[in-house]
Amino acid sequence: MTNDSTVTVYSTQKVKRARIAVAAVFTVHGAVTGSFATRVPWIQDHAGVSAGQLGLALAFPAIGASIAMPLAGRISHRFGARTALRGLLTLWTLALILPALAPNLLTLCVALFVYGATAGMSDVAMNALGVEVENRLDKSIMSGLHGMWSVGALIGSAAGTVAAHTATDARTHHLVAALVLTALGLIACRDVLDIQSSPDEEPPPRFTLPPKSALIIGAVGFCAVFAEGASLDWSAVYLRDVLDSSDGLAAASTTAFALMMAVARIAGDRIVDRFGAVRTVRTGGVMATAGGLLVVFSPSPAAAMCGFGLLGLGVAVVVPLAFAAAGRSGPNPSQAIAGVATITYTSGLIAPSAIGSLAEATSLVVSFGVVTVLAFGLVLGAGVLRSADRKIAGSAVGEGTTTKSAAGS
Repeated sequence: MTNDSTVTVYSTQKVKRARIAVAAVFTVHGAVTGSFATRVPWIQDHAGVSAGQLGLALAFPAIGASIAMPLAGRISHRFGARTALRGLLTLWTLALILPALAPNLLTLCVALFVYGATAGMSDVAMNALGVEVENRLDKSIMSGLHGMWSVGALIGSAAGTVAAHTATDARTHHLVAALVLTALGLIACRDVLDIQSSPDEEPPPRFTLPPKSALIIGAVGFCAVFAEGASLDWSAVYLRDVLDSSDGLAAASTTAFALMMAVARIAGDRIVDRFGAVRTVRTGGVMATAGGLLVVFSPSPAAAMCGFGLLGLGVAVVVPLAFAAAGRSGPNPSQAIAGVATITYTSGLIAPSAIGSLAEATSLVVSFGVVTVLAFGLVLGAGVLRSADRKIAGSAVGEGTTTKSAAGS
């Protein structure tokens, strides 16, 4: 069966502006996450929940995202990519207000479900547009876009740290942050590509299982996100409990991991363009595996910190390349991206608790042995990201011209 879709041909200059715009969208998206994360202690106290109840509530963003992500493709089909992103990003930035208003566990869970649902849908929409811009520029940009997300998260967390240090009420902080980020997001969305579906194109289903291609690509993303989540949440505990380091040095290990990830993502596009997605991920898998082994067999806190840094470098570009590969894996890019995003969100959800449960049954050393095995999975599975190497030149003179392209399924 062949599905016809209308493809607007944009000038090179407009596509370059769209790249800047979608990078700004990624930054805004990350800033929301950073703003929320720094005020979780305040939200916990305001809602009057225990640590265990907070852990339950913090599962709801991933649940909401996983359920809502498949809807993003249908919304983009109906309203067009630009309008859909504008609306979904606005819902996400405004959803930042909700958790701080929750007075108890039930309302906090509902607020975080909405927060996660809007996060997931806007995530799919912006990644789909990022892949579209990458195709038209005929060079890798997805790693850099995710690097800008990390920059936004750092900006949001820095502002949140200042707000927390000055004892600013989180309701006030998040209201101001939400309004500012909403305005910035609307400005950024003005220059993103406005991809429209053809009138006779069948809309994607509201809910569907991820396509087979997304499951295979998502498995590679699962390994990377599991290693990422485990390292972010447990690296400081590992140094403190296993290697008897100081609290300050233990915290520095988490910072080192996050910094290496941000640096690698920002620099990743040039590496991918030079060596290709498969070789980049395979090499990253080797680095991450070496980092995991260094953590497991580390004789000192300094060596373990180097190991966590190698883990961060190794897994940094995998998820951006998984989204890029998913966006080229079939006739429904948004559906494939939603499938990969659902798998990676699930991995991020279960990784911290899985590491903790395994550590309780055995030890943290054994837990990071499992992380090392999954890191090696990147070496074995890198080949499924080969479609991220395929470049589809889409820029041409004659902005606003429409053509017809056929995608076989």
